[in-house]
Amino acid sequence: MSSNAVAPTESLDLPITGMTCAACANRVERALKDAPGVRSAGVNLATNRATIEFDKKSTNAQALIAAVKDAGYGTLAVPNGSSTEDYERDARLSEYRALLRKFRVAVALSLPVLFAAMSHGRIALLDAPWVPWAELVLTTPVIFYCGGQFYRSAWAAFRHRAADMNTLIALGTGAAYIYSVAATIAPGLFAGVTAQPGMGAMTGGRPMVPVYFEAASAIIALILLGRVLEARAKGQTGDAIRRLLGLQAKTARVVRDGVESDVPLEAVVAGDIVIVKPGEKIPVDGVIVEGSSAVDESMLTGESIPAAKKAGDTVFGATMNATGSFRFKATNVGKDSALQQIVRLVQDAQGTKAPIARLADVISGIFTPIVLCIAIATFVVWFVLGNPETRFTLAFVNAIAVLVIACPCALGLATPTAVMVGTGKGAESGVLIKGGEALETAHKLQVIVLDKTGTITRGKPELTDLIPENGISADELLRIVASAERGSEHPLASAIVRAAEAKGLTLTDATSFNAIAGHGIEATIEERAFLLGNERLMTARGIQIASSEAAAAALAESGKTPMFVALDGKFAGIVAAADTIKPESREAVATLQQMGIEVVMLTGDNRRTAEAVAREAGITRVLAEVLPADKAREIKRLQDEGRIVGMVGDGINDAPALAQADVGIAIGTGTDVAIDASDITLLRGDLRGVIAALDLSKATIRTVKQNLFWAFIYNALGIPLAAGVLFPFTGWLLSPIFASAAMSLSSVSVVTNSLRLRRFKPRVSATAVHV
Repeated sequence: MSSNAVAPTESLDLPITGMTCAACANRVERALKDAPGVRSAGVNLATNRATIEFDKKSTNAQALIAAVKDAGYGTLAVPNGSSTEDYERDARLSEYRALLRKFRVAVALSLPVLFAAMSHGRIALLDAPWVPWAELVLTTPVIFYCGGQFYRSAWAAFRHRAADMNTLIALGTGAAYIYSVAATIAPGLFAGVTAQPGMGAMTGGRPMVPVYFEAASAIIALILLGRVLEARAKGQTGDAIRRLLGLQAKTARVVRDGVESDVPLEAVVAGDIVIVKPGEKIPVDGVIVEGSSAVDESMLTGESIPAAKKAGDTVFGATMNATGSFRFKATNVGKDSALQQIVRLVQDAQGTKAPIARLADVISGIFTPIVLCIAIATFVVWFVLGNPETRFTLAFVNAIAVLVIACPCALGLATPTAVMVGTGKGAESGVLIKGGEALETAHKLQVIVLDKTGTITRGKPELTDLIPENGISADELLRIVASAERGSEHPLASAIVRAAEAKGLTLTDATSFNAIAGHGIEATIEERAFLLGNERLMTARGIQIASSEAAAAALAESGKTPMFVALDGKFAGIVAAADTIKPESREAVATLQQMGIEVVMLTGDNRRTAEAVAREAGITRVLAEVLPADKAREIKRLQDEGRIVGMVGDGINDAPALAQADVGIAIGTGTDVAIDASDITLLRGDLRGVIAALDLSKATIRTVKQNLFWAFIYNALGIPLAAGVLFPFTGWLLSPIFASAAMSLSSVSVVTNSLRLRRFKPRVSATAVHV
């Protein structure tokens, strides 16, 4: 590892070829971690990818590829101009077709061998001396063509002083094949070896010198069946990313040197002027420079109502233009686009390991050597203690069964397949989870701390109350105040103007406008003197407001900002505004509390406003008037109480607290700094996404535990059974053919169980990426 802590780092994703089990993934990971300049490396068996962080000054991509090859594996070289995802998909499809072809050949050649073996002693024709030779001819292509990959991988592992599941398969089927070839060519060498009566396919029913061609060929056929089903299922675990990428437009209409032309999406560069017409997908991110439209951004925000867009507004690639035509300047293209960043987050999450996976990694790393020892011990015990006439046969068959049944691939697939499907499903549900650790920790949270502004509340003030006085109507009061405030950029002024425009009121221009610092404003509206401000301004101008002081105090107590209005020296009423809570916040808080999670509000606002918002949201514990620098300290204080704490926020000032929390959850409508500091990102500002994240975490970890349980149980029961532990009591022995079927079934069942997560639905639907 490089000791230069300040060297520039780079991240690299390498598609790995040749991995078949957890031991393979561990070996590649160790080789990469041991390479000079590598800071961290993780290998995911489910995605066949290695994620590496390295010092650019100490190493490079070619050196890392060489390290992978030295470990006995390959990498997928993506041609220039090709999409990595498309190329990987094509490579997986090619691998699937090759496996399917080999499986079909293996079945076609193994069935006659299996039939012949099972028919010895029953069909006279099949007891002829030529039958073993026919079995040899049929089995040889199965071994060398259909099963050749297992032997090549086992040899590569052996050259690197390692063992993996291919070692077990190669030893088991290779021993059966070599022994059978020798027994067929030179049966005199085995004159003292007899079959156990009633062993059927294992002995071929022969009284002397049994052969095991059918075991070798059938085992390879069944293992190939498992690989075919596994490859198909693993391909489905990447559906979420493929559907996200499928949202992109394929081409863009750009203007270059005054000429319009359609170019491939990959050819668009930052600064290009792009034309979008009604009903077309927006190809890349950018800023509108001409025209206006309504854009359906539901794939990003979940909002079903198209967003109005005009010059100066930002548009995002893969969203759908609805009504108008416009031109925009491309800003973020390729990997920098919003959609590609979402895809990257999902891929990063799928490439990381949950802490629970470390147990499986440790076990799978030592599992194969232990199994080899058990197989040798099985052979020795049966050979020493068995009946002299059948001991070799039983010792040989049982040792092969142990080798075949003990493949650790189910153990290696248990965690990554569940994490991969879970994070992909999260992306579809509007929840981006950055890593396996966050996924594992989220469902354990005991306290969730919510920032107030922009998280519980909308993040911008809204007009909440109009209290007219002295004969003026509410609409007239609003019209006059909005007319005065129309030229102001203050957030409260914007809230009042928006409310007036929503009611369709006709506004007039104010004259003699003057802002009075710390107090309010004064202006002339339709030749009438106008005042808007706080109680101090009214008192200074001699305006009598005593009759409304109680109402103003009640508004302030409820977290609103009351503003007094006067016309021609007479009190005209009160307008109040507040940063109102989002409609779904109360529901989300109530649901979290029902889940047994304490909800705490953390804000820099004054305590009166904070407590008013907390009451409306249903929160009982409030940490108010907390400076940005102290937010992380408050999270640490909660953690010091022995609690597992999650933090939800959206602002730059929330970033330290998000990083301090056990799980940081950023609102996707917030700042990039907050999103970067978080572990989970909600694609829109809906707190119900927190519930979806917790439910998804719980469902995923439950699936991981189920997978690990069945993988452990399978090996715990299967190995003793294959070794013949029950034979003295029940007379049961496990055929190597059934052992290979059970091994394949265990891997397929783990992947299939993980795929059940695709049916996951959170108890409260927040938002969705419609893919």
